[in-house]
Amino acid sequence: MRRKLKKKPIIEPDITHKSEKVSKLINYMMFSGKKNTAREVVYDALNFMHEKTKTPPLEVLDAALRNTAPNMEVRSRRVGGANYQIPVEVRPDRRTALSMKWIILAARAKKGKPMHIKLAEELIAASKNEGDAVKKRENVHKMAEANKAFAHFAW
Repeated sequence: MRRKLKKKPIIEPDITHKSEKVSKLINYMMFSGKKNTAREVVYDALNFMHEKTKTPPLEVLDAALRNTAPNMEVRSRRVGGANYQIPVEVRPDRRTALSMKWIILAARAKKGKPMHIKLAEELIAASKNEGDAVKKRENVHKMAEANKAFAHFAW
């Protein structure tokens, strides 16, 4: 018998930009429950992006999320004693989650600058189809392409 489906919590849009994507980004940025710090970093990054690119920051954010969102990923599956990497399509909600996570991880990996500047630069680079988060998506797509032969094991 299948388990009950979990009800997804409704995410309120953020105060300043009235966007659910921004509030999700704030939640992903958050460390140890420090939401105000995460909110400050994200808002500063959006302001920095607006100054640097002279375009609305939400457009840059949308472009960055679109360019880093994966279409395919590999899942591990055990068949007859062997583990296979099976390419599967990524659900839309997981696509945005992975995209935000990769952008934040790429920004955190950089050294020597304040976090809001690193985040803004990574978002700008991702909106231009450059940067570490886009490379991560390309690597995931290459893995899925390389393991297409095992697609018939998909459940």
